Amino acid sequence: MVTITAAELQNHFGRYRDLAQKEPVSVTHHGRESVVLMSAEEFRRLKAFDTRQVFYPQELPEDVLAELEKGYQGEPTPQLDHLMK
Repeated sequence: MVTITAAELQNHFGRYRDLAQKEPVSVTHHGRESVVLMSAEEFRRLKAFDTRQVFYPQELPEDVLAELEKGYQGEPTPQLDHLMK
């Protein structure tokens, strides 16, 4: 993966847009990685792996609501109680 500065991207956008069609381009801002430029095709391929769903509380399936109402928080872990002090 090629790493460039934000200023370099701004000055040579066309070059890095074309490169991003072949491989991701990491863009830094003040020395820290800020964004990654990639092809739309690669972005869609990666998004296909994201199967998370978002619901408003009133839209939650009944089985999920039932589990939430139980308030279950896992098995007790008394060996970790000292970390709560």
